[in-house]
Amino acid sequence: MKIFLDTANIEEIKKACETGLIDGVTTNPSLLSQEASDPIKHIKEIAEIVKGPVSAEVTAIKSDEMITQAKLLSEISPYVVVKIPMTEEGIKATKELSKNGIKVNVTLIFSPSQALLAMKAGAYYISPFIGRVDDISYDGLKLIKDICEIKRNYGFETEILAASIRHPVHFYESAKIGVDIVTLPPKIFWQLFKHPLTDTGLQKFLDDWNLKFKNGLTKEKDRK
Repeated sequence: MKIFLDTANIEEIKKACETGLIDGVTTNPSLLSQEASDPIKHIKEIAEIVKGPVSAEVTAIKSDEMITQAKLLSEISPYVVVKIPMTEEGIKATKELSKNGIKVNVTLIFSPSQALLAMKAGAYYISPFIGRVDDISYDGLKLIKDICEIKRNYGFETEILAASIRHPVHFYESAKIGVDIVTLPPKIFWQLFKHPLTDTGLQKFLDDWNLKFKNGLTKEKDRK
């Protein structure tokens, strides 16, 4: 399973990439509006840091305008994947862009039927939103499971990108279901490393070691 970071914050991206675990980044107009004075330059900088897929979203609502914006975004970097909303106009744009070799991430997917239409239109990625489905008292993880089943039934090559991850349970349950990618806010990414038993266990090991071996690990010549 690939891990993407869901942010447009340059420092957060650099820090997370230092772990060697980040495969890509997803952005959206809201995230970019919080971080960028020039969105084109900002997306290019993210792509240069990550050197992996970077989703950048169109803001048009008509298919022809989406296509124009998508072509502009795709020229920023070979790593850019264009995000298109799951609308009738968006699906028309996705079909045309995919036919012409531009990778599309169809976003704002909230039902299996929407996912099927996006996959049939040739989407490179689809982004179902787990947390937002949970917010309206439906089961976001069941949505992911149903979409994965549809993908298997028909052999679509589209990769399923689980989005709107709210906590680590969303992360590992998505992995159990078998999604291709999970995109995480930085806060959730760093939470994955943490467990209280790891902290207490490590402290116990260090305390026992330091009680016996005051100088720690040293070269043989330094132990004489």
